[in-house]
Amino acid sequence: MTYRAWMAGAMSLAALSSGTALAQTTLTIGTVNNSDMIRMQGLTGEFTKAHPDIALNWVTLEENILRQRVTTDIATKGGQFDVMTIGTYEVPIWSKNQWLVPLENLGADYDADDLLPPIRQALSTDGKMFAAPFYAESTMTLYRKDLFEKAGITMPEKPTWEFIADAAAKITDKEAGVYGICLRGKPGWGENMAFLGNMARDFGANYFDANWKPQFESEGWKKAVTLYVDMMTKSGPPGAASNGFNETLSLFGQGKCGMWMDATVAASFVTDTKQSQVADKVGFAPAPCGIASCPNDGANWLWAWSLAIPAGSQKTEAAETFIGWATSKAYAELVASKEGWANVPPGTRTSLYKNENYVKAAPFAEQTLAAINKADPSIGADKPYVGLQFAAIPEFQGLGTAVGQQMAAALSGSSTVEQALAAAQAQATRELTRAGYIK
Repeated sequence: MTYRAWMAGAMSLAALSSGTALAQTTLTIGTVNNSDMIRMQGLTGEFTKAHPDIALNWVTLEENILRQRVTTDIATKGGQFDVMTIGTYEVPIWSKNQWLVPLENLGADYDADDLLPPIRQALSTDGKMFAAPFYAESTMTLYRKDLFEKAGITMPEKPTWEFIADAAAKITDKEAGVYGICLRGKPGWGENMAFLGNMARDFGANYFDANWKPQFESEGWKKAVTLYVDMMTKSGPPGAASNGFNETLSLFGQGKCGMWMDATVAASFVTDTKQSQVADKVGFAPAPCGIASCPNDGANWLWAWSLAIPAGSQKTEAAETFIGWATSKAYAELVASKEGWANVPPGTRTSLYKNENYVKAAPFAEQTLAAINKADPSIGADKPYVGLQFAAIPEFQGLGTAVGQQMAAALSGSSTVEQALAAAQAQATRELTRAGYIK
């Protein structure tokens, strides 16, 4: 036996005697840079303690960049990621392309039947779940109760956009650095277009009609974008065309926003004293309604940041073990023990909304659950695609972002609303004709 062979054998024996496993699987996880995902990274020591044979390598990216990276990787079979953070947009498209592994071994105690029906359905194809929800969301109105009281106004049980615009003007105090309304403006199919697509539905418009004709020059889109630009110009913060979810969350937490219409997941952040200077001053109401959505609560979107495994992965068993842990009831209890029940990832499980500890700690729980349960992204007589704030077709990712750039131009004043919508209509018509949707 050579000295090298002898040393290798000795090292192996030493490792075995010390209980250290030489064979270790490293999972590369691509995820988004929001608070819930960053918190998960901070808690994964608990996972590796229980699974010493699995190591985790995190790639944390800004939302738009993450989407580009994971889409390129899975479409080219690049193999860069073992676990991907994706949403309700990607799942119906990628599962039909056989780009994802069905999640069938998440653990005996996973309890998939506990997942909220709209969320499980949105992440399933032909009865099989292709992504597990880490957290899920719809839309709501977050507002400053103290500013409303100071202005002598009361948030209605079901606010309209007309009321919101009027209230925003009344509570704006630019000299004090307080803006009546903060909304997403950063271009991106999942940034400003998530909000504007939802708002257009409030006024009776979709992205495309039943024959796939783009609707950007319809009355609904004109009313929505005109009101959006008008409110943000009069009552919004400067530079809003650069603000996405994270930037607006920061502004609200600093006390600079009187109202914010956005994802229900924001509620736990703005009521967390570690992240928000106005944690005890926040009220919650349904998303505003417009002409088409009144007297209902508004056109709610539906989204779930979820964990999935790309097809062809050589680490499926380890990846499912991690996903089962990160999206389980036990993980929720872990977060509660470390950060409090209000910070548990919301919107995924029925049991969470029956948990008295959570409901007591999260004043936004009832509003969140109601919004999610009212969201229906299925194909209907008025639209030929799955989705509410997005259209689940492959072309929408690029098209939505291109249109989002036109909307940001209107918000920043470098084009008019009419010019932006005309450009969006032309872009969308060209793209859908080229792709064969319009004959």
